[in-house]
Amino acid sequence: MGHESIDDPSYHWDGQARTDGPLLLFQYTVQGEGLFENGTAAYRIHDGRAFLAEIPGDHRYYHPGNGVPWEFYFVLVRPAMIAPLWEDIVSLLGPAPFLEAGSAPVQALKELFLAAHRGKITDPYIASSYVYRFAMELRRASSASGQPRTQRPALVQDAVRFLDESFHRMVGQEELAARLGVSKFHFLRMFTRHVGLTPNDYVNRRRIEKSVELLRTTDWSVDRIASEVGYSTGSYYIKVFKKLTGQTPGEFRIADNRLPFSKLFFD
Repeated sequence: MGHESIDDPSYHWDGQARTDGPLLLFQYTVQGEGLFENGTAAYRIHDGRAFLAEIPGDHRYYHPGNGVPWEFYFVLVRPAMIAPLWEDIVSLLGPAPFLEAGSAPVQALKELFLAAHRGKITDPYIASSYVYRFAMELRRASSASGQPRTQRPALVQDAVRFLDESFHRMVGQEELAARLGVSKFHFLRMFTRHVGLTPNDYVNRRRIEKSVELLRTTDWSVDRIASEVGYSTGSYYIKVFKKLTGQTPGEFRIADNRLPFSKLFFD
């Protein structure tokens, strides 16, 4: 993981000559530009653009020698745990995608760097959680779930607004579809297409987000928190929480600020 500013024209990496792999490389330009060649294609990697490469591999990237600093963030990861996800991302985003500076993947990348810089990554498990979150944000950016809310149909925006306000109580999909004046089938199809999640999955994520806040700010029991966010039993809440975070609520609370996040967002 690193953040560098390079103005040396001798800066040049050949993916076929490297012996430090296997690795997966993501590099994101903040200012200036570099050049990335992948097989027969060539890309100017200017500010806001990234490239993804496998090491070793048929690619090279280098400073263009124009005297202008090329500033970028990069992360190198071992492919064992995320290779299928990485392949999915590259197939959807391409090898040199443009990402807004304020986008979730870029923010996750910067948070990873800051955590490493400040010594917060103290074991492989924390490192993996940061890397996996970053990879998942990249995957989200390549799917319908990355669509800005303002570009969603009015029906979907109304549904999301209602679920954001009412996730803590039980609302059936048929009831919600009736509120919106459409059939259940049409509602499910539109919501899933534009949000990237089913309504049930969306509600579960909103509930877990709220429960993370309660775990950190109260001493309430798991059963009370489960009831507060809309689950009928503590055991089902624990099951959903572990599925989405990889930990039980109890483990999350005990770890406290050693965890690499203070709140979960699934927007």
